[in-house]
Amino acid sequence: MIDAFMKYFKLIRLPNLLFIAIAQILIKLALFKPFGIATTLSLTDFILLVVATVSIAAGGNIINDIYDVTIDKINKPDALVIGKHISEKSAYNLYFILNIIGVGIGFYLSNKIDKPGFSAIFIVISALLYLYASYFKSMLLVGNIIISALVAFSLIIVGIFDLFPAINEVNRSTQSTIFSIIIDYALFAFFLNFIREIVKDVQDIKGDKNGGLNTLPIAIGKKRTLSLVFILGIIAVFLVVGYMYQYLYNTQALMLYFLLLVLAPLLYFCIQAFGAKTEKEISRLSVVLKIVLFFGMCSLALYPFVLK
Repeated sequence: MIDAFMKYFKLIRLPNLLFIAIAQILIKLALFKPFGIATTLSLTDFILLVVATVSIAAGGNIINDIYDVTIDKINKPDALVIGKHISEKSAYNLYFILNIIGVGIGFYLSNKIDKPGFSAIFIVISALLYLYASYFKSMLLVGNIIISALVAFSLIIVGIFDLFPAINEVNRSTQSTIFSIIIDYALFAFFLNFIREIVKDVQDIKGDKNGGLNTLPIAIGKKRTLSLVFILGIIAVFLVVGYMYQYLYNTQALMLYFLLLVLAPLLYFCIQAFGAKTEKEISRLSVVLKIVLFFGMCSLALYPFVLK
């Protein structure tokens, strides 16, 4: 029984879903509550928003694996789940159930905050994840951009549902400041995830080529792609340094946190990317970026202690 659950957890990529949930919860608990920000969602409704987001993301992971069975047999045969441990029919059933849950909760929440049009957001995200798996992934950089944008939007959606409906003339300035912080973190998540998607394409070049995809490593070669990854990593370093100088200069705790847990790993990533050649070295790049993303999002927890 436990083994069966583990296969399903692997299919939906549970750690990635927990990462999304933690980031959303930190926005609520570390940015909204400590500073008395006007919000719309009750605790129950906020939990439902997290469940909706995670459900649709899990569905996206499943449909992606369904379309990637042939490719994954080459890229990661040992990690293959669909067709090996879980049937394609069961995977499709779970995909539909998760999307019904996500879109259904989205419809409920949109009406609860008197913004019924917002329900379209969940439908569009679900559709984009399906189109990514079935079509956009095969297009040069388009799939990378879509997935990275959806990762970023998993943060922005908290502001849209919890912050935006509570804005009025009195609190507009405060609400806008908090929303701008969410946007900054969303852009950070977008850029780092975009780099990571390219790194993953380098890892999966054999299977992707066999599957007829047109990823960047296939289009311009593995070596040139890794050079681009290095350049993007350097740009990320400068962006983080600029953000630290502009916004964190007078907050030593956040400054030290970013230096040790965000900037230092990013610099290590750049050094490794410059000379990466083997599969193990390229795989390490992906892991380092995931660590940087995690600690970057977790820095939200420090705001109540440094912005008093």
